[in-house]
Amino acid sequence: MSDEQRPAPSLIPYDRWTDDALREVVARALELAAREGLPGEHHYYLTFRTDHPGAKLPGHLRARYPQEMTIVLQHQFEALTVDRAADLFSVRLHFGGVPATLVVPFASLTGFADPSVRYGLRFQPVMAPPAPAVEDQPAPAEDKPAAPEAPAQVVSLDAFRRRPARD
Repeated sequence: MSDEQRPAPSLIPYDRWTDDALREVVARALELAAREGLPGEHHYYLTFRTDHPGAKLPGHLRARYPQEMTIVLQHQFEALTVDRAADLFSVRLHFGGVPATLVVPFASLTGFADPSVRYGLRFQPVMAPPAPAVEDQPAPAEDKPAAPEAPAQVVSLDAFRRRPARD
């Protein structure tokens, strides 16, 4: 694809908005499972970034899965909770017979699947920690002179206009 055919980058974050909307599907599916259990043959595969700032899991699991982990919610899971205010879920699973509670931010999800109905979603994880609150930010230094602004550049649009075809 040539540069002329390549679309301009969007100044509107459509990809992030789409991922956020699809994460809502996951949240609702988990809320249903927490409230009523999984109906019929439904079961969930959830893949998430273990290195996400908000992900919490025991050290032995973090060492085994330093970047990404897939968990399965099917027959044996406990204490599944969805915390909308914190935008995360937690669940207790058993690994080698040892119980472990995982805290998974929805922003860390990279995949969700319900193989019983061949349904799946892929996400781009949001790895940046949340922006600090206004009171956490340092006050601007008043004794530093402001950096000089670079002079504005004028770009001619003539280079991007189509030229009439020559015979």
